[in-house]
Amino acid sequence: MNVNTYSSEQIPPEYSEEQEQEQEPLLGDKVRIATNNDTSWYGAVLLIVNAALGAGLLNFPYAYHEAGGVLVAILIQTFLMVFVVGALFILVYCSDLQNSKNYQEVVHSMCGSVGLLCCSIAITLYCFGTCITFLILLADQWQEFFIFINAKLYCVTNPWYMHRIFIIPVTSFIIILPLCFPKKIDFLKYASGIGTLSILYIVGLVSIKYFLPHPPPGHINKKPVYWMDVFYVIPTICFSYQCHVSVIPIYSCMSKRTMKEFSKSIFASIFLCVIAYTGMATFGYLTFGALINNDILLSYEPDDYIIVAVLLLIIKTYTTYPLLHFCGRAGLDSLWCHFWNLSVQDSQVKEAQRRVTMTILWFLSTLILALFIPNIGIVISFLGCLAAGFIFIFPGICIFQIGIREIESTWKSQVSILLGIIYLSMGAFISGVTFCQSILKDVKGIPTELPSGCKNFTTTTI
Repeated sequence: MNVNTYSSEQIPPEYSEEQEQEQEPLLGDKVRIATNNDTSWYGAVLLIVNAALGAGLLNFPYAYHEAGGVLVAILIQTFLMVFVVGALFILVYCSDLQNSKNYQEVVHSMCGSVGLLCCSIAITLYCFGTCITFLILLADQWQEFFIFINAKLYCVTNPWYMHRIFIIPVTSFIIILPLCFPKKIDFLKYASGIGTLSILYIVGLVSIKYFLPHPPPGHINKKPVYWMDVFYVIPTICFSYQCHVSVIPIYSCMSKRTMKEFSKSIFASIFLCVIAYTGMATFGYLTFGALINNDILLSYEPDDYIIVAVLLLIIKTYTTYPLLHFCGRAGLDSLWCHFWNLSVQDSQVKEAQRRVTMTILWFLSTLILALFIPNIGIVISFLGCLAAGFIFIFPGICIFQIGIREIESTWKSQVSILLGIIYLSMGAFISGVTFCQSILKDVKGIPTELPSGCKNFTTTTI
């Protein structure tokens, strides 16, 4: 899974396979994929689910509210699932043509160096933005924890040692930053189990709390106020179901690497993700209605069960940030090598110095931005535009290239060209509309919502 801009044919003979594996970076956006080809189809299901279920889960109920209610959002989600699954099969098919091992190699083999450059930039930006959402998420969960410990102290006096400007930098420097420096971070793959369990716990908790006695919800939308509002849910859907960058490394590790075998993994994992996201969004939104928060956990009155969910999410976030940073740093390093035209051997010179410098600059910039961005909804709306590129644009270009490379025009080549045009058109339209909506929301300003535990205090100083 090498992110450098060199194909397998360009690797010099003296560059051994052992050296290549030693510097092999993470390309999955939430998981570390092992290099041994011993993954079964049901093992691949767990990896894909862990890659797809993430921070977008907490924003899903609010996205349902913005889009105009449960029915509208589910219809849009169902429509987009056709393209999400189709893109996965396109990528797997293209990876088989050149035996590609990661997303960049697929794009490189189909689109050349220019496509690889654009893909590396997109992955770097996506990982950078996702790291910001993780730090914002930490700030939200820590304030919920402090409210549970002492609501009056936090909501009224807001002491400095409980403020997000203090707690996030200190804990991040102590926990996250040391985990970002290593060249290989294989040991963090064991944290993916905790991450999956924490997400399942949160989904189950939100669903159960809907059937328990709770205060009456706010207004529940049955349809969008304006027809353009339906597009508000699309960035969250794209961000939440974006596991495409991880799928090719997972596929390359299967013991039986065939599209027929992997199709079982794709359908099973997407089905589980749809159940989790739809259940979370539906029950969460119907519980609070218009009173829903950008982060669903902040809408609940803190209790023992909510705090367990908060602590699990905090642990997951602290261990997941380094994985995303590792992926983004690999993309950034490949861009550096591309712009300076470094060979494989030259790229190893001062590699440690470059890695440390990139890590520090990456960490500090994401930390500063996270401290001044009020909620994860703002970042997710922009990341959804990039995720649409991984789901629509790059797969569309790949399948289009397959069609035009055919010497003779056949029905298969014509279908490939048609699919490519459809995917590219959808990707351009969705990215353009959602990006404009994100800009307009940012210009209008989104008020910072108070956690539920602070709403009873009138002298809040958050």
